[in-house]
Amino acid sequence: MSLIVFGSINMDLVVQTPRLPSPGETLQGDHFFTASGGKGANQAVAAARLGALTHLVGRVGEDSFGQELLAHLNETGVQTEGVKVDSQTSSGVAMIAVDQNSENTIIIIPGANGRVEGLDVDRLKNLFPHASALLLQLEVPLPTIIDAAKAAKKAGVKVILDPAPAPESLPDELYSLIDIITPNETEAKQLTGFDLSAENNWIQAANFFLNRGVQTVVLKLGAFGVFCLNKAGHFRVEAFPVKAVDTVAAGDAFNGAMAAAFERGLSLREAVIWGTAAGALATTKSGAQPSLPDRETFEAFLNSH
Repeated sequence: MSLIVFGSINMDLVVQTPRLPSPGETLQGDHFFTASGGKGANQAVAAARLGALTHLVGRVGEDSFGQELLAHLNETGVQTEGVKVDSQTSSGVAMIAVDQNSENTIIIIPGANGRVEGLDVDRLKNLFPHASALLLQLEVPLPTIIDAAKAAKKAGVKVILDPAPAPESLPDELYSLIDIITPNETEAKQLTGFDLSAENNWIQAANFFLNRGVQTVVLKLGAFGVFCLNKAGHFRVEAFPVKAVDTVAAGDAFNGAMAAAFERGLSLREAVIWGTAAGALATTKSGAQPSLPDRETFEAFLNSH
């Protein structure tokens, strides 16, 4: 069986700076680099590096960034037959500033990601017969995300949604198609109104999603670890202690690793532990895809903890 990721592919332009600028302020940064990114591509690479057969469906522009992004995906083992080169627009770009406390701000220019549509869903459907799960995020148009989730549900493929970047609300139609939703603290607060820095709000926030048809809720709580709730009960997985450098792709590492664990037949609790470990490892390096752990590093980390 394989995993399918349907989502964005970006080139990240990253600036490291002592602190994040205030509006209208000019700061001198410390370092600049480019890195392959996009939440869809990140999650595909995260899963592929842990040994899962992973297909990515999305778009890049017909430009030098697009060529570089595809080459990198192929080098990491991601299957890219489902990625269309769109001659009508640029590749997606993310402008990222990271401060000395590992906090970041991100501006996204969708480019080709904003043109993902029904024809891309058709390419997706061809992969369903051998797929165990479909990973979705919100960096491509929402109507297309809903169509992809509908198609996966019809094919009996598990739907995992990372609701990022979170809008003010999501349609109930989408919630009813989701097997697992994985918001972080910010996204959960945006969608539910509950502040997850207070532990007594975790169950209420998770129930918000369950009451709208989601089967399992996985709340990514940073230093508080991960809290999971479904009709069978709830549990918490503690965060792994690491020295964080850059949190940019931690959530994508989590989702890719969790899906890779499911592809191996592991339980929900085991999959969440995999996700938590991969997310922790991703914070120890700079950049999005450069920070995603390979199988050897990941297994050594799990064994030592």
